[in-house]
Amino acid sequence: MKTTILRQLIVLPLLAAVMAALHACGSTSGVAGVKRDSAPAPFTQTYVLRQGGSVVIAPAATAAGASVARAAPVLRLERVNDSRCRAGAVCVWAGYISFSFALRHPDGSASNFVLSDNMPNGTPSVTRNGLSFTLAGFTPQEVPGKNEAAPDYQVSLKVSNINSP
Repeated sequence: MKTTILRQLIVLPLLAAVMAALHACGSTSGVAGVKRDSAPAPFTQTYVLRQGGSVVIAPAATAAGASVARAAPVLRLERVNDSRCRAGAVCVWAGYISFSFALRHPDGSASNFVLSDNMPNGTPSVTRNGLSFTLAGFTPQEVPGKNEAAPDYQVSLKVSNINSP
């Protein structure tokens, strides 16, 4: 009888420990599978926009594994503000050029941001909802003459997810 009780005291805890270890192994592989599937694939894309133009950030949707129509954010160049001193004009300060963007998210919300490489307190890059937006350049670079109309600017913008290099 002592042997039976002794077996139960040893075998039952050992069996419980083995089952707990098996459960932990199964749970860990399930969590790793979820992380692997839900982690967005790295991407970097450069877009060229004109004032009023918009673009669908398609890699963001495909990285998340959803359809582009439902899950892709839309970026729009709302405004170009060019306060640089016009060629041939006498100015007190040099001025700057900045670009105002609106980002519409798949859930219907929106966020706005301004990019500039020389505006006071401005920044050439910003991060919104896991996406990094960096000003890559614009054309024309030349400042228009004092009596000329504002040019049709083309803005290059590098977009990547924050996991990308």
